[in-house]
Amino acid sequence: MNAVVSRLVQAIMVALLIGTATFVMMRSLPGDAAWRIAAGRYGYDHVDAAAADAVRAELGLDGPALPALLQWMGDLAWLDFGNSLVSGQPVMDEIAHQLGASLSLAVVAILLSLLIGPPLGILAGLRPGGVLDRMLLVASTGLKAVPQFLMALVLIVFIAVQMRWLPAAGHGEIWHFILPSLTLALGLAAVNARIARDAMARIADMPFWRFAQWKGLSERQTLFRHGLRNVSVPLFTYLGLQFVTLVEGVIIVESVFGWPGIGHALVHAIFSRDVPMVQGTALVLGLGFVLVNATIDLAVRRIDPRVTA
Repeated sequence: MNAVVSRLVQAIMVALLIGTATFVMMRSLPGDAAWRIAAGRYGYDHVDAAAADAVRAELGLDGPALPALLQWMGDLAWLDFGNSLVSGQPVMDEIAHQLGASLSLAVVAILLSLLIGPPLGILAGLRPGGVLDRMLLVASTGLKAVPQFLMALVLIVFIAVQMRWLPAAGHGEIWHFILPSLTLALGLAAVNARIARDAMARIADMPFWRFAQWKGLSERQTLFRHGLRNVSVPLFTYLGLQFVTLVEGVIIVESVFGWPGIGHALVHAIFSRDVPMVQGTALVLGLGFVLVNATIDLAVRRIDPRVTA
């Protein structure tokens, strides 16, 4: 019960801090917000001073900032995120549509990273200092060091442009998932592999592991009966931290591949000075981080009852 109350308090604090921070930062951006909003509505080729003045008068952009922020917080208490300044549609409707595309991409990326990283890490951890262990160290360090936008461009150039195996951008078919999800998965898998390797090497050096083999269990039996459950605890714990990395990567990858997700929409909302969309999107991402952490805590406690905090 205490854990639930703690998470609720954390969620409320996250909502207030994110809402205030995004509002202040959007108000602090240089340039004419009315012109940007008008350009988002009508296009840069069709916007002029008259259109910007009309938007400024309609939205009251010259008014004081504090009442606007307090009104947003009051609406938030009723789960009302307001309407987009560009499209006029409810923010929650637009976020719900975009979030589905982002979640599908994120789920595929996480599953792909778990298929690549942990198996290699476990095999390397069973033979510390071996050839696979050294190769994995080099590969994981290199993949983690490569920025995700650069990884996306490399995959586009070689796989989509040079080899023409997959489309470089798009949405709606299974082939469109591969390049953006692989871009996200490679960085995640690099860290997953090292975590699994270190956990496996530590577990394989423990007395209970040697005792299990002394009883006559093969290495395969020992791994499946005693190893995987212990290795899964640090992996699940890291999934909460991976969510932050994943959110950062989704914003970049969606922009590069033209994926119609929440990250791509956030970038356009910032350029268009669409404050309610930016606040709502950032709030959903922040609360998602709280929800993922709570879920990971429950899963870890289920896997290892010794964990109480």
